[in-house]
Amino acid sequence: MASAQDPTTNGFLTTHVLDTARGVPAEGIRIWLYKVTAEGQHKIAEAITNADGRTNEPILPKEAFETGQYELIFFAGDYLRAHGLVKEEPLFLDHVPIRFGMSEDDHYHVPLLLSPYGYSTYRGS
Repeated sequence: MASAQDPTTNGFLTTHVLDTARGVPAEGIRIWLYKVTAEGQHKIAEAITNADGRTNEPILPKEAFETGQYELIFFAGDYLRAHGLVKEEPLFLDHVPIRFGMSEDDHYHVPLLLSPYGYSTYRGS
């Protein structure tokens, strides 16, 4: 298992968000990253997507990488409201959680493809 103290780690985590309803990168989405353990979940990072729908830096950089269970929370509702993509409250999608495991010392990429009434994700590259 790679650890934050291991200078030879190659692992890191990136993410991005694409607005599939408008066909553009989703700029300005707040993202929180949690490490999930037997004791609960602990917020370890946060970022906001840039004009390319990506975070400016890996949300979990090499120097902080550890294998394990994680959860990304995408604050999609604020974005959907700001772009007039939804009108009713409560929103069908507001906070979008994606829980996933990282078992290798490798680059993990977890994108979010977002629309007002659905989303998908995958392990990207």
